[in-house]
Parts: sequence; structure tokens; C-alpha cells
Amino acid sequence: MINGFDDVQKLGQSNVDSAMKAWGEWSRNWQSLASEMGDYSKRSLEDGAATFQKLMSAKSLDQAFEIQSSYARRAYEQYMQEMNKIGSMYAGIAKDAMKPVERIMQHGHSGQIGAQR
Repeated sequence: MINGFDDVQKLGQSNVDSAMKAWGEWSRNWQSLASEMGDYSKRSLEDGAATFQKLMSAKSLDQAFEIQSSYARRAYEQYMQEMNKIGSMYAGIAKDAMKPVERIMQHGHSGQIGAQR
């Protein structure tokens, strides 16, 4: 149970500190996600431009078809890898976002149990 004004201040400061820490983690996670998506976009554009250059220098229709097929296969595989990575990052963000709520629930729940005894 909370005893006195000092306990209320400590509890309030603890909640503010927890909220600021959670906000910092959340912000870093979103920055990492945005950076990863930007890097993927850059790599994808560079690969597309390089493939276009190869297509322009193809000596035959068969060679052009092979260049295009190779690019399509590579682009699909890279896309799937990136989506898996981004999906994992989103899952991590969701998990991190729930940590403060879980802490509050644990503290609130343990306080109720202590009050019942």
C-alpha cells in the first residue's frame, strides 16, 4: 500500500521513467525499421538499374530473356527475405511495446494480491 506523499512521488517518478524508457526503445525500433526499408529500396533500385544495363547490352533475345529471368528470380528471393526480416522487426516492436503494459499489469496485479492478504 502507498504510505504518504513521498511514496506517491516515487511511484509517479517511476512511471514517468518507465514511460520515457519505453518511448526511447519504441523510437529506436521504428528508426531501425525505417533504415532497413530504406536500405532494401536502395539495393533493389541499384539491382534493377544494373539489370537494365545488362539488358541493353544483350547480344540476343535468349540472353535478354536469361538476364530478365535471373533478375526476377533474384528480386523475388530478396523480397521474401526482406519481408521475413521486416516481419520479425514488427514482431519485436510489438513485443517491446507490450513490456510496459505487462509491467503495469504485474505491479497492479501483485498490489491487488497483497491487498487481499
